[in-house]
Amino acid sequence: MDLFHNTLQIEEESLSLSTLASMRSLIINPSTPQSTITSILQKLIRSLELSHDKVLLHYSLNLLTHLAIHHSSFSHFVFQSVCSHSLLSAQSTRLAVDSLQVLALITERVPDPGLNTDKLDDGFFVSLCFGPSVSARLWLLNNAGHFQLRPSLLFTVFLGFTNDPYPYVRKASLDGLVDLIHHGIFEDSSLVDVCYHRAVQLLGDMEDCVRSCAIRVVASWGLMLAASNADMKSYWSNEVFAKLCSMARDMSMEVRVEAFTALGKVEIVSEDFLLQTLSKRVLEVGKKKEVFGQNTTEQFKMLAASVAGALVHGLEDEFFQVRKSACLSLQRLAVLSTEFAHEALNILMDVLNDDSVVVRLQALKTMYYMAISGCLKVQEKHLHMFLGVLADNSREVRYSARKILKQVKLNSLLLFKSTIDGLLHSLSIYPQDEADVFPAVSHIGWNHKKFVAIVSKEVFEEVEAAFEGNSEFDSARVAALLILCISASLAHVNVGTIPPVLFSYAVTLLGRISSAFIDVMERDALLAYLSDKSRSIDCFASNINHGGGEKQLPLVQGDYSYCASNDVTSLVETSHKIDVEFEIQPQFVREPKDVLNSQVEQRPVHDEVIKFTDLTLSKVPDVWSLIQSGFTSEALKILRSWKEDLASMRSDFAGSADALAFTLQYLQIIKHLAKIWGNFPQEKLICSRATGALDFELAKLDRKVEEFRIRFIGFSPQEELNVLELMLVTCVLRLCEADICCRILTLKRLTATFSQVEHLLKESSVAPSTFIAELRKLLPEGVTSINEASQSPLEFGKCLKLFCLKHFIYSGTIRHVRAELSIVNNDFEHPLPFVSGLPVGIECDITLHNIASDHRLWLSMTMNDDGPSQYVFMDWKLLEGSGEERNFAFVAPFYGTPKASSFKLKVRIGLKCSFDDAVLGQTCEGPGLGLAFLCPDKEVYLSNVLKTKSHYHQ
Repeated sequence: MDLFHNTLQIEEESLSLSTLASMRSLIINPSTPQSTITSILQKLIRSLELSHDKVLLHYSLNLLTHLAIHHSSFSHFVFQSVCSHSLLSAQSTRLAVDSLQVLALITERVPDPGLNTDKLDDGFFVSLCFGPSVSARLWLLNNAGHFQLRPSLLFTVFLGFTNDPYPYVRKASLDGLVDLIHHGIFEDSSLVDVCYHRAVQLLGDMEDCVRSCAIRVVASWGLMLAASNADMKSYWSNEVFAKLCSMARDMSMEVRVEAFTALGKVEIVSEDFLLQTLSKRVLEVGKKKEVFGQNTTEQFKMLAASVAGALVHGLEDEFFQVRKSACLSLQRLAVLSTEFAHEALNILMDVLNDDSVVVRLQALKTMYYMAISGCLKVQEKHLHMFLGVLADNSREVRYSARKILKQVKLNSLLLFKSTIDGLLHSLSIYPQDEADVFPAVSHIGWNHKKFVAIVSKEVFEEVEAAFEGNSEFDSARVAALLILCISASLAHVNVGTIPPVLFSYAVTLLGRISSAFIDVMERDALLAYLSDKSRSIDCFASNINHGGGEKQLPLVQGDYSYCASNDVTSLVETSHKIDVEFEIQPQFVREPKDVLNSQVEQRPVHDEVIKFTDLTLSKVPDVWSLIQSGFTSEALKILRSWKEDLASMRSDFAGSADALAFTLQYLQIIKHLAKIWGNFPQEKLICSRATGALDFELAKLDRKVEEFRIRFIGFSPQEELNVLELMLVTCVLRLCEADICCRILTLKRLTATFSQVEHLLKESSVAPSTFIAELRKLLPEGVTSINEASQSPLEFGKCLKLFCLKHFIYSGTIRHVRAELSIVNNDFEHPLPFVSGLPVGIECDITLHNIASDHRLWLSMTMNDDGPSQYVFMDWKLLEGSGEERNFAFVAPFYGTPKASSFKLKVRIGLKCSFDDAVLGQTCEGPGLGLAFLCPDKEVYLSNVLKTKSHYHQ
């Protein structure tokens, strides 16, 4: 510090860039004394008065900004000094804009009502805009919202600079007009009209970026013009729609994308115009000509010529970005007209053959949106094209197509049979899709009970031939056909006659087909239902004959009156009530998971995420039964399907987001546990030789369970016991290896965890499981030496066979511990300056969610991906805010700056697990082991200050 004071005294008259870099390190260091900061401030203010070097003045202003932000007690002085300085004048436009940038950043980052820019004169702002510096003018237009300027003045400035000769200035002006809508209400329709027509003129600008912005202005101001006059609303809406359609054939790909994006924002369009977008030939004026208000027939034809074939051109565009945008706009326009939706479906079917997976997915999403909106009508001419998607080489495309089939209502037997055949053909090509195909077949059977009754005879003949050995036994196809019939019988409606022997055949494939009904009933309830349905076949097995007039196989009705299971009966009794409450469209039947669910606590209707996570958690014990029975691959398919469904959900509600993260993490643990369980012989649950893959899975399971306990808080005693039991299982699994290399350490973890279990059992009324009771016998009280617990792997294997996953009910008290990290003013194009060998400060904006005061947080910084890591402890006393969310700024010093022109850091926040320290006896400094990271990596780019100086002078 003394050395720096000497440097300041030596360089009284001028400052070098290296001195300014040293000043920056001191400014952002929170440990720098106030006296040093005061000296730096005085030196910087003096340099503004004496120096005439524009480069040094630029850096001096930049340092004043950092000083005001990091040392808020000086913010008033810095703000007033810059305001009163001669730089803030129109004599030097570039320096004046730099000064304004300092003021804007200070007012934005320092929460002080005394700091504002309302004293800036409107005339001064306008004079700077008309200055000779184009870059200054561009910055002023892009940042006009930082200053307290009248909306009328901004409107005039923005509108005037749309005539500027520089394209990026015109672009900034148009962007300002779009933003201006959100900050002011323009009651004078003539101003709106002027702005709209100026934007229409700029649709023909030579520059692509200007035309793109002009499209946004036409859409926003044009729709505001339509809303300002109720009598002319239809006229202006059609006018805006036609102008946007005219840009669908622009030479620029970005402009075409912007045009189709804007088309989707139009809420009122004539049906004639909508239909015209699907035809390149101008159609005759429709019956609803009167909606055009004052339009004459000639005017209509002119607008129709602009609209003609717009969506067709978009869907046939050479760039996939345009085709995707056209599909998205069609999705939003389809709800405006049923006839338009039916015609658009013909074109969408051709898009399903698009070369781009992204476009095919967007087309399917559009069709799904049309289905749930009640405007998707699949016809026989569409069938071949749509069913071809079921055999697409993209898994996401196949999944999206099956998702539509779950919603659509097929209106003919031919469509129904072709759809089932298409699903079965897809299953034969992609057997890995079985976990998703079976539920789709179940939904189709549920929604088309009458068609199932008609084809039940054909299904019976094919299934019987397969089981009798008269044809090749395709187990996947047979299982799907059985699911089709069973799902129809579960619909609580008389579906006609179904041979009871089909239910008998289904019992033999229970483990495989139960996943299709996992959202309807438990596996045991399904077994009871199938057994009851198949009881009447014994005395008639020899009389099977489907000819007319002769004795036939006894048939059962497709209702629940024959079901002996009380659970199943109660599920069905409540299904009608739930159907009435949650029905959305009369022509669609809701998915079974929304209808038959009596075991999950009722939640508010608006929070579907909580309901689905509860339902998923309630089915976990059934999946564990599959794992214990050796059906590991089937269980993994089910878990994968659940995870995909959960991953597709989004929620802004804190409780729903926590439930979603909790369930995904829990399913991840079960997935690793299933993989490990399948590697142990089921008779003894002992692994005689530890393979590398098994050790790898055990390490991943350890890590996931540890993170699960760290990253979620608020467990009830029963939930805490379930988590501790998972930790015990991971230890016991390691001890079941005959050649375990870390037995002592594993026993330490086991005994430490079990002591926590014992303490929890004493403090609460929770009863221990059979697994814990048996493990207690292997770890008797009073064990003071690890060597005393020298049981063989065989004894631990016997104990492990008693473990069973519990129904983990997500309670509202559980919270997800997470963090959000952002690096201030840094990206690849704007690296942070550093000096080799000197520490550099990394400015971080951090938001912590559900962090307790006893948590120990560390900031990890790794250089160049695989380089050494440095950890910085973050004291919780520095945190601002209270409750579930805490926000604060943190400057992390990085000491290992290399002798290089540039380098990159990866920064992330970790939470230390104190349990590992207690077990391992760790006393060294730093986080050591057991660090759970709470956010993704953030990349920080740094550049040597000498290189920065050279680049600036160039």
